[in-house]
Amino acid sequence: MNFTASKVRNALVEAARDALVAPSVFNTQPWIWRTSNDSLHLYADEHRQLATDPDGRQLMISCGCALHHARVALAAAGLATRVDRLRAGTPGQPLAVVTVGQILPHDTSVRLYRAIGMRRTDRRAFTAEPVSSAVVSTLVAAAEEQGAHLQPLTGEQVQFLREVAAEAAERQLADPACQEELLRWTNRPPEAGDGVPAATAVTASARRVPVRDFTYFSAGLPPGPEHDVGATYALLFTDADTIADRLRAGEALSAVLLTATAAGLGSAPISDVIEFGDLRARVAKLLQGPGEPQILVRVGHPPPGRPAASPRRPAGQMIDPQ
Repeated sequence: MNFTASKVRNALVEAARDALVAPSVFNTQPWIWRTSNDSLHLYADEHRQLATDPDGRQLMISCGCALHHARVALAAAGLATRVDRLRAGTPGQPLAVVTVGQILPHDTSVRLYRAIGMRRTDRRAFTAEPVSSAVVSTLVAAAEEQGAHLQPLTGEQVQFLREVAAEAAERQLADPACQEELLRWTNRPPEAGDGVPAATAVTASARRVPVRDFTYFSAGLPPGPEHDVGATYALLFTDADTIADRLRAGEALSAVLLTATAAGLGSAPISDVIEFGDLRARVAKLLQGPGEPQILVRVGHPPPGRPAASPRRPAGQMIDPQ
């Protein structure tokens, strides 16, 4: 397959467009793409950083998800990617620069690319059917391929996570800053194309681990009759905690979510238990060895139907904005 300069340029722009649907904390979509004839430049949109994310962990993980989505799109188009993350965190510099070479599409790349358009953050309760060990192994491998690690949690560890998540929910409910942030991002005007509207939120229900409640200020959807009995909970972590590590954690999160989607499973990130420093330290005790917790994921067999898609901002605001 031969690529002309114009085809490469078009593929880069299309990859940036495909990355617009990547998951992000509170659906803030906190990234900006700048394109050139032979590369993509990813920047953090710090104006969209949450006040409850002072160290920018969730912002960087969100940007990492967008980066991986773009890489998957380019791979499916037949282009190998090289990513420079060395300047991540340097003021005025991109978080990552993606340059391309030529390859042939691999079945896995095409499968993950198709999953981009199918993936939804599914806040509904998953069924009692367990996730197979073979699928869990593929999720673990997907994270490893991105330079991060995924540790599935045991039954006792899930109970521990339940207690930490319940405490996180209590703190958020009692914290005016958290409530203000929640109000801001769950009551967005339709033209904003971001946030967590009622169509993508669910009302609180009995779960193995409490799910963040986005319905304090608006009605959500019914969670369904299930209780996440068969869900797999897993902790995504990195060896260190630099900005580049957080970016890779986002890439790994994207890989895990797309792999789960391709396997016909529902999935949702869990970030609230990481947002308080002392709770994050408690979550770190779940690790079998050294590491830095970045985010958790819930994966399982979804109930019938399909969650609504989250709104998206116009491409012109995120790709080469003027």
